[in-house]
Amino acid sequence: MQIDLSPEALLTQLGYSSSTQAVEQVKRTIENTKGFEKFSKHILALHDELAHLKGVVALSNSKDLFKIKGSEETSKEIQSEFNKLIEHWSKKYKVETQKVGNKPTYYILGQ
Repeated sequence: MQIDLSPEALLTQLGYSSSTQAVEQVKRTIENTKGFEKFSKHILALHDELAHLKGVVALSNSKDLFKIKGSEETSKEIQSEFNKLIEHWSKKYKVETQKVGNKPTYYILGQ
């Protein structure tokens, strides 16, 4: 099943307000994410699944990419579960991610 999300709907689902600047950023981010339309609905499911681990899917402040961000203020067990969840999600939906340094953060590069 293909779900087409408008930029405004995607922003709302990720917890952002729908300003002109945010809509333009999400449009650039979607265009910059290879194969986004093939896994867009799975980004929202991942966002929901990350909540219990104090993680989110968000827009990057420095690049036109989506990022998966975890909390650095969680136990080692939760951080490990967070990393395993990202690895599993990436493999399952064939989405390339890039870890950002030693932080619990990954960029979503696309398929």
